[in-house]
Amino acid sequence: MQIEINDLVSFGPFRFDARRRVLSRDDDFLPLGVRALEILYVLVAAKGGLVTKDDLMSKVWDGTVVEENSIQVQISALRRALGEDGGSQRYVLTVPSRGYRFDYARVTRPQTQLRNKPSLAVLPFKNMSADGEQEYFADGVTDDIITALSRVRWLTVIASNSSFTYKSRKIDVEQIGQELGVGYVLEGSLRKAANRMRIVAHLVDTSTGAHLWSNSFEGELAEVFELQDQVTARVVGAIAPRLEQAEIERAQRKPTGSLDAYDYFLRGMALVRRETKNGTDEALRLFHRAIEFDPEYATAYGMAAWCYCIRKHHGWASDSSREVAEAERLARLAVELGQDDAIALTMGGRTLVYVVGNLGAGTALFDRALALNSNLAIAWNASGWLKSRLGHPELALDHLAQAMRLSPLDPMMFNMHAGVAFAHFFAGRYDEASLLAEKILQERPNDGPALRIAAASNALGGRVLEAQRAMQKLRDMFPALRISNLNEQTPLHRLEDRASWANGMRIAGLPD
Repeated sequence: MQIEINDLVSFGPFRFDARRRVLSRDDDFLPLGVRALEILYVLVAAKGGLVTKDDLMSKVWDGTVVEENSIQVQISALRRALGEDGGSQRYVLTVPSRGYRFDYARVTRPQTQLRNKPSLAVLPFKNMSADGEQEYFADGVTDDIITALSRVRWLTVIASNSSFTYKSRKIDVEQIGQELGVGYVLEGSLRKAANRMRIVAHLVDTSTGAHLWSNSFEGELAEVFELQDQVTARVVGAIAPRLEQAEIERAQRKPTGSLDAYDYFLRGMALVRRETKNGTDEALRLFHRAIEFDPEYATAYGMAAWCYCIRKHHGWASDSSREVAEAERLARLAVELGQDDAIALTMGGRTLVYVVGNLGAGTALFDRALALNSNLAIAWNASGWLKSRLGHPELALDHLAQAMRLSPLDPMMFNMHAGVAFAHFFAGRYDEASLLAEKILQERPNDGPALRIAAASNALGGRVLEAQRAMQKLRDMFPALRISNLNEQTPLHRLEDRASWANGMRIAGLPD
């Protein structure tokens, strides 16, 4: 019986996607040539049966006459990828004088993969300048982008030694997608004009050829290395959310009967961004379904914890003590399981700070997340909010500015702006804080943080009527809010910050 076209086969630490001809180890893509992967397909498809050399010639080389040594070369490459060095044969077994067979008894799960991470190849950026010396710069941009994207835990990025084999070759992205087993390709070009340089980048879906994102970058030629860093940061910051959105759209098109952990996670992500009560409840259920499929899915725990942040944010929490305990449990699991997952660390840290009120836990977690992925906008945003809570508003503004630079079209931009307003408040700039809060409320009239900032900053800025209007809306949303429990809703480290925050809220009309 042949493998079905959508089967995923697991053996040892390896996973083989038969449809896309992709071999991975511990969720990391293994670069193998087309022939070696096709041999693996034929061997696995035989389900332990003998595959003769003639069979391989017929199925892998389409009957083309090649030297018998060609089979051995590809078998050797396959064995190296499977860790079968020094003559060991764990998976691909030689049947002397007859052929080969795959040890199918080692297959542990010939079914749906737990997480099918999106995969990307960054092709060498083309030097369109007459100056051939700029070739090194184009290669440097490509290398830096590959390195930076490799830090994105949920994304599989092809190593440069594989993607650079396409340098100066004219091959369409669909063929590249098939040969490298990737869903997306990032390609670009570089052109020098006078003393300036222009770089253009495109993100392409290999299955459709559709351009998902494109942008251009310009700078002085004298500042080539600064420009290189800028391009890297902006490309990574821009395409990571776009890739995630493309994956969400893909998951939403799948029939519910074929969903796995990653698809449940993506569907949850689509709902959690809407920030509606029913949508957040359903997102929480979907994240738990993802965890059922994969009990070590750190990011799913982190996003489930974040659902409780949203519930607190909007005043939807029904049993505060129970929800705080559950949010802390999920956040700590995200942190424990996601030691090298920047998103899991960030979402777990945000929950521990905002819901549990553990400000001390946040600094180490956000610093760790940024060390893993310095281009992660949500980590810079979370760190900015925390710096304000800890009494460092100017540093908070720096971190929030970095978040906005990295993700200028972020759907959570309103939250970054609220963070900026929050920092201005604790820097004593009440006019700036109230102005920003009012701008947020024009588009999001029920945004809890913006209402709090508007109430407190207008009060201390002498605009009591505006402060009282914001407070009335805030109390309609949070009827149990009092001065006495204010720090539970907005945890702050410094006593003087707590005092100024409480003073502003009291003037706005919040009872003791």
